[in-house]
Amino acid sequence: MKTLAQKFLTEEEQQRITAAVRQAERQTTGEIVPMVVSSSHEYPLAPVIGGAVLALPLGLLGSRLIAHYFWLGIDQLWLFFLCFLPFFVLGHQVGKRVPALMRLFLLSRQAEEEVAKAAALAFFTEKLYQTKAENGILLYVSVLEQRVWVLGDRGINEKIDQQRWQEIVSLVVDGVKAGNQCDAICNAVSRIGAILKESFPIAPGDKNELHNLIIR
Repeated sequence: MKTLAQKFLTEEEQQRITAAVRQAERQTTGEIVPMVVSSSHEYPLAPVIGGAVLALPLGLLGSRLIAHYFWLGIDQLWLFFLCFLPFFVLGHQVGKRVPALMRLFLLSRQAEEEVAKAAALAFFTEKLYQTKAENGILLYVSVLEQRVWVLGDRGINEKIDQQRWQEIVSLVVDGVKAGNQCDAICNAVSRIGAILKESFPIAPGDKNELHNLIIR
């Protein structure tokens, strides 16, 4: 079964992004690595919140209907829990399996922090820090959270203002939300290449040191 990240881009779209990376790296010694992951964290609390949000009104409504039908008092707490529990379990399971619903109940600040931490970890686990000129750059896309992070190595950070990467983040996030993720990532890669070219122009004997695309 395909992961969320694998469904995010078709095989053809993955090839397009790989080609965009190769094209961008023809003008710079910088190493551009787009990475797409299903999510940056498991977020166990999100489906719990979703299940509770679904179950609370349905539990109240169901307990009132049952109480009315069987001539019971509406203040019967056990009746509410009897109705609440199955709706909660249903909402919890649906929330875990449907990314669009789970996303509704993510805590925004937590999602931002988890994506940032996961991107930093990926930067090191994928060895972007090992390029010869310390000019590797990670374009990290976390599908569930619809968030993007850009991380450059020390050589890049010494020469390029970090604020310049915000336009890349906005470009990809807007594209993902509009359902144009492939075009957005390709355009972002091209833009990163143009920015890197200013400080890291292509040089004779330059070699590709890193992956052109990572799907996890």
